[in-house]
Amino acid sequence: MRHCLIVANQTLTTETLSEAVQQRMAAEPHEFHVVAPATPLHDQTDGPEAFAGLGPSTTDRAYALACQRLEHALEHLRGLGATVDGEVGDADALEAVRVALGHLPADEIIVSTLPRGLSQWLRRDLPARLRKVTDVPVTHLVTDRHTVRT
Repeated sequence: MRHCLIVANQTLTTETLSEAVQQRMAAEPHEFHVVAPATPLHDQTDGPEAFAGLGPSTTDRAYALACQRLEHALEHLRGLGATVDGEVGDADALEAVRVALGHLPADEIIVSTLPRGLSQWLRRDLPARLRKVTDVPVTHLVTDRHTVRT
């Protein structure tokens, strides 16, 4: 049984990622673990109401959105026949992966991102950084921005 760690947020339910999961399941038995980092969107800001304690902070909104996306993704992937569980991770995707690898084995890490120019993770060179800090093979999937469903 192979264990695959999937790191994604906005691209969790895209066709690109679904096809990658299906290909792996067709090749041999797999278990998947999804980490959805609670990465704030670059256009989220804390307004005066958050500072006054009247509304959710950027961190709270990012966590809630990641939870929502994760639950939807788990349901979607289970619908494809995948054995999958998951967690919301740290806002820093690299740290989220480190934490996940600390409590589960992985034979592969799939990083699913938006295209260059839109992806915060690519601006931070996440796939290359993961290759440097782990000894787990990293596969990088890029999803066309037109296929992202939120």
